[in-house]
Amino acid sequence: MTNREFIEKHQELAVYQMAFDNAMWVFEIVQEFPEEERRSLNQPLVQASRVVCTKIAEAWQKRRYRDAFVARLNQSEVAAAEVQTWVEFAVLCSYLEAQTGQELVQQYHQILAGIKRLIDHADAWEI
Repeated sequence: MTNREFIEKHQELAVYQMAFDNAMWVFEIVQEFPEEERRSLNQPLVQASRVVCTKIAEAWQKRRYRDAFVARLNQSEVAAAEVQTWVEFAVLCSYLEAQTGQELVQQYHQILAGIKRLIDHADAWEI
C-alpha cells in the first residue's frame, strides 16, 4: 500500500494539521500585541503562519508533478522560517514572553521537519 491510499486530502496530513493549529495560535497571540504593530509585526506574522498551510495545500494538489510539489513545499518551509523570525522580533520587543516564543519556534521546527519528510519522500505521494 502507498501513502496515497491512506491520505486523500491535505487536511489529513499531520504537518498540515500542526501548521493550521499553530496559525490559529499565532492569530490569538497577536491580538495582545500593541495596535501600532498591526502592520509591521502582527500582519506579516499571521500571514506567514497562514502561508505555511496554504502552500502545503497547494503542494498536495500539485503532487502529480514532483517538481511543483517540492517547489510548493519549499515555499512552505520559507514561510515557516519567516514565522520563527517574526516570533523572535516579538520576543525581543517584549510583546511575547520568551517561553511562549520558544514554544512557538519549537512548533515550527517540528513543522519544518514534517515538510522536509514530505520533500524527502515526494515520490511516494505522486498520484
